[in-house]
Amino acid sequence: MRIKPSALLYISLACNFAGLQAQTKKIDTVYRPKTFDVQVRQFEIYPDSPEDVIFLGNSITSRAQWNELLGLPNARNRGISGDTTFGILERLHEVTEGRPAQIFLLIGINDISRNVPDALILRNYETIIDRIQRESPATRLVVQTILPVNPDFGEYERHYHKDGHIAAVNAGIRELADAYGLTLIDLHPLFLDPSGKLKVEYTDEGLHLNEKGYLHWASILRPHVEKGED
Repeated sequence: MRIKPSALLYISLACNFAGLQAQTKKIDTVYRPKTFDVQVRQFEIYPDSPEDVIFLGNSITSRAQWNELLGLPNARNRGISGDTTFGILERLHEVTEGRPAQIFLLIGINDISRNVPDALILRNYETIIDRIQRESPATRLVVQTILPVNPDFGEYERHYHKDGHIAAVNAGIRELADAYGLTLIDLHPLFLDPSGKLKVEYTDEGLHLNEKGYLHWASILRPHVEKGED
């Protein structure tokens, strides 16, 4: 049985974030990627199975062929390029109504790029966790920390130079995983170079992964994937 975090967790998170630079830009909570609606409608018409293993997230998730990478016929890709924690909350019903066996969640870098405050990202993140556990209690949720970026490529400026926010959100994800008794895969340090950037061997433009990056990610995930029945 899970232990729900108390208000003390919020106090702890707020204290951890107090030293960060204030984020004062207007927050757009209704932004959705252009393909959001059509992709959600497509997801809704696909058949569901209690053996499904769902990969839920943004473009970093959506660009992978998880069934081939992991040799997993029951893998289902539910990544949408550009998605945020707000978008995940809007479309989460499509995932939980199928009562999947597992969900692998990676989300948050686009929120950070759009200057959503760290505490709000984590509030959304906790709501995602809480809803999955309420709406699909048999589903085994695996949460993953946000990957590093590499600003040396210069292609995704809005996502760069926000390492402090990535670190803060990742710290909160670790706390939430512990509080809810979830499996945590701490991806971030496993993709870092000695200078604290995303390793160049794993990316072609500093944000998304290339084929070597996905092979590395798959090798990390493989021990945590439940194959289901043949």
